[in-house]
Amino acid sequence: MAGGTVISAAVEGIVDEAVVRKLIAHSDATPGDVYGRQGKSYLRQKIAGYNNAAKRMPWIVLVDLDRDNNCAPPLRNAWLPQPASYMCFRVAVREVEAWLLADAERLANFLGVARSRLPSNPERLGDPKATMVKLARASRRRDIREDMVPRSGSGRQVGPAYSSRLIEFASAYWRPEVAAGRADSLKRAMRSLKRLVRGAA
Repeated sequence: MAGGTVISAAVEGIVDEAVVRKLIAHSDATPGDVYGRQGKSYLRQKIAGYNNAAKRMPWIVLVDLDRDNNCAPPLRNAWLPQPASYMCFRVAVREVEAWLLADAERLANFLGVARSRLPSNPERLGDPKATMVKLARASRRRDIREDMVPRSGSGRQVGPAYSSRLIEFASAYWRPEVAAGRADSLKRAMRSLKRLVRGAA
């Protein structure tokens, strides 16, 4: 049940938006407007404006660590050395896909693969997106393979409906409270969001 506190957000892309909306609702708050969705460098350019807005109302900004740093704090300090009082700035290690991979039971079922194929520590993966595609390639379901695996010779990293499949999973099946047991950066993000909701109430 979403609560009364409205939290605005800024994210890199549409999969991250689905994840953030789920996390906000899971924190008993209501997702507000979601900004960004044009990649990481765009968010970097806009972060000061989002932080300024967070002086008055609750915000969450979610970025992927990728290979920019070895851990989250240096990236956080570089982007936002002085977060505003209502700013929740979080870093997914190394990509938001790791947070989805962390709900192994549900994701295995969704992708149509054996549970044993899923990584036990998804935050240690160098490229969680590539792992997700590799799992989809092993799927028993033809529709998952066609949607999520890139066509041979396409030069693309992911299949044509990769994002929409992950949005479906994040919105309808993903359990953040279960995934947090295998993804420390997710656990920290959820804790930070709950503090934000309490402080804004």
